[in-house]
Amino acid sequence: MIKAIFFDLDDTLLWDQKSIKEAFVATCKAAEERYGVDANELEEAVRESARNLYSSYETYKFTQMIGINPFEGLWGNFLDDHDEFRKMKEIVPGYRKEAWTAGLKALGVDNPTFGHELAERFPQERRNLPFVYEETFNILDSLKGKYQLLLLTNGSPDLQHTKLSITPELVPYFDQIVVSGAFGRGKPDPTIFEHALSLMSLDKDEVLMVGDNLMTDILGANSARIKSVWINRHNKERNEVIPTYEIEHLEELFPLLDELNKK
Repeated sequence: MIKAIFFDLDDTLLWDQKSIKEAFVATCKAAEERYGVDANELEEAVRESARNLYSSYETYKFTQMIGINPFEGLWGNFLDDHDEFRKMKEIVPGYRKEAWTAGLKALGVDNPTFGHELAERFPQERRNLPFVYEETFNILDSLKGKYQLLLLTNGSPDLQHTKLSITPELVPYFDQIVVSGAFGRGKPDPTIFEHALSLMSLDKDEVLMVGDNLMTDILGANSARIKSVWINRHNKERNEVIPTYEIEHLEELFPLLDELNKK
């Protein structure tokens, strides 16, 4: 009998990739207007310089374990009470400026002052552009009251709570919110799933984990022996990680839950 559903946040309920993409579009347009550079080319150049820079910092291993990607580093403040987050807080202003300045330079514009301006604009654009999948609230409305709901998200508590503060309608649906940066380990580590189970006082066979990422959500649930549901909206190829169930739309959860609860 399924009693609770654990949901991932980014690109499962919140459309984070779209928010990041639209923030890049808006910020790169400003450079196109100022210098005539191609906005799409600038986005690619900044993404590449951000990835390279991000992986060069001493905090990289920690960000991988907690699950914080380079593009979150381009807008998060990391005001968290933890030594590694304090290091990130120190690093990110220079990281942003350098990523945008290097992106501009790759397109022939050498202007660190403008790079800094774009670096400061991108976080504002991202905060102004929260996207939630159209089915998210319908699903949560239907599940609330019938199941316990827990949000299990990788990331910095400060940044994940910022995402939730700009989509405040989401928070009241959840009985518990677990953020990897507050727990100390991120998905796919099975201990964060075990921690979530203990908060709900449930056994692993009473829970479903729903997420979009095979290497974090699904691998972690599998390791903790929790049934996993991979939401594969964009017809991605499977890798060696096999979910218990695969769906293309969150509404497919309803027949799946009906079937499981008949057993």
